[in-house]
Amino acid sequence: MRLRNLIVLLPLIFLFLFFYFPLISILKEGLWDNGITLKYILRVISNNYHRRVIFFTFWQALASTLFTLLLGLPGAYIFAKYDFPGKGILKALLTVPFVMPSIMVALGFIILFGRSGILAHLIGRDPGILYSWKAIILAHVFYNFPVVVRMVSSLWQRINPHYEEAALSLGARGFTLFRKVTLPMLMPAIFASSMLTFVFCFLSFSIPLILGGYQYATIEVDIFTAIMTLLDFKTGAALAIIQISLSFVFMYLYLKSLDLYVKAEEQRIFKEPVPLTLRELLSVNGVFIAAYSAIVFIFILSPLMAVVYHSFTYGGGFTLEWYRRVFSPEYNPIFGANSITAIRNSLFFGFSTVLISTLLALSIAYIMYRWEFKGKTLFDALVMLPLASSAITLGLGYIKAFHKPPLNLLGTWYLIVFAHTIIAYPFVLRAISTVLKKIKPSLKEAAMSLGANELKAFLKVELPLAFGGIVVGAIFAFAMSIAELGATYMIYKPEYTTITIAIYRFLGSRQFGPASAMSVILMMVSTIAFILIERAGEEIW
Repeated sequence: MRLRNLIVLLPLIFLFLFFYFPLISILKEGLWDNGITLKYILRVISNNYHRRVIFFTFWQALASTLFTLLLGLPGAYIFAKYDFPGKGILKALLTVPFVMPSIMVALGFIILFGRSGILAHLIGRDPGILYSWKAIILAHVFYNFPVVVRMVSSLWQRINPHYEEAALSLGARGFTLFRKVTLPMLMPAIFASSMLTFVFCFLSFSIPLILGGYQYATIEVDIFTAIMTLLDFKTGAALAIIQISLSFVFMYLYLKSLDLYVKAEEQRIFKEPVPLTLRELLSVNGVFIAAYSAIVFIFILSPLMAVVYHSFTYGGGFTLEWYRRVFSPEYNPIFGANSITAIRNSLFFGFSTVLISTLLALSIAYIMYRWEFKGKTLFDALVMLPLASSAITLGLGYIKAFHKPPLNLLGTWYLIVFAHTIIAYPFVLRAISTVLKKIKPSLKEAAMSLGANELKAFLKVELPLAFGGIVVGAIFAFAMSIAELGATYMIYKPEYTTITIAIYRFLGSRQFGPASAMSVILMMVSTIAFILIERAGEEIW
């Protein structure tokens, strides 16, 4: 019984100290002035600029979601219905946006669409995309359309063919068949992927900050500006409270839609994709698949290839100068450390985040799906709330909560790790819980009937079966840690500079060459780390 209490208490203590306590500090800052007050929130709402920012945040998230659906749904149809040469490569390519740091993608868009960028040279004029709402939406679509493709195609393959056959026998054809029969059955996946995309775009920070500028600021950028530039903590806290309230509503809708999606995906019917013959590849369907594959290929690879190309060029010629500067041990006044230190810090923070967030998520997932106790619904709600928080809000909470004794942790390396853990662990939890839910409890019961205690049954039986989800969660944790900018930037000291902060500093000083070289290193570090995490899983199990 003591072990059970410990397993329950440890994650709750961690979440209270490094999520709820900072959240309470924000609420106190924005709602307290010699008593409870709404004057700071009302001041924000009555301000024309802040109202415009709130409206734009809604608008760009909605527009990004709609365009993401437009690009993602045809891909979902192709992956669900057909098997064709190169499908595996295309499917692997769709994982690229999941693991690419947003600041690197933002740099790629600057190199592609800037006034002196590649597209400007090709067409002979400024394309007018950069530093506008168009760049923000385009980058958000880049990140999120694989979510739509994967979720919708997964459910599409599980639609019972008898429904469509019955509709065909009654005369339904083409779009009528899709609208009346297929679309309603796809709605759980469409709604869930749309809500997830909307939440990601609503809480986006690096993309609006770098590609939109302050003219197209979102609530995240507005909070960041109020705190880091204007030092106006009351306004920043009021904005954060508004954002938290809205994001909790959106996250609640997403979790409800996810429940419907999971239930719909539980259907055991799985339709095998139809192989396309050479003749069919030359037909309308084949041309459509080829065109869509080309668009996806260019859309995903062009920003990344632009960064790689730019890192090796100067004045139109080949150079390694940018890499020489990056690997130089010399102190760099732009970010207060050298680049080698930034690389080492990113790796250390990344693997530390993997370790802590995996342990935290594993214990919480086990409690949620293996134990029954009073207050379980409340426990589930408490541990899932960090999913609705943003990095900037968390950074503000840490500034307010940990800037004085007895918890004077601001500027320490472990506070950065804890911030990364809070940001990453909900995604690790989802990866682990998805696998854990599919493991039959009877397997553990059988082990216990043979003499194993509860802990040994979990370690020997359930943990090996759940290890695939743990590895996926670990990859997500590392990707989110190494790409994190907002919270880290608000609480770090120069000696704890990360790769993303170094890139952001290079961008701020318009040094795109070193920024590109550092981004390529970030890409390589991410890839190698993912391979090591996967190999570790294979070797252990």
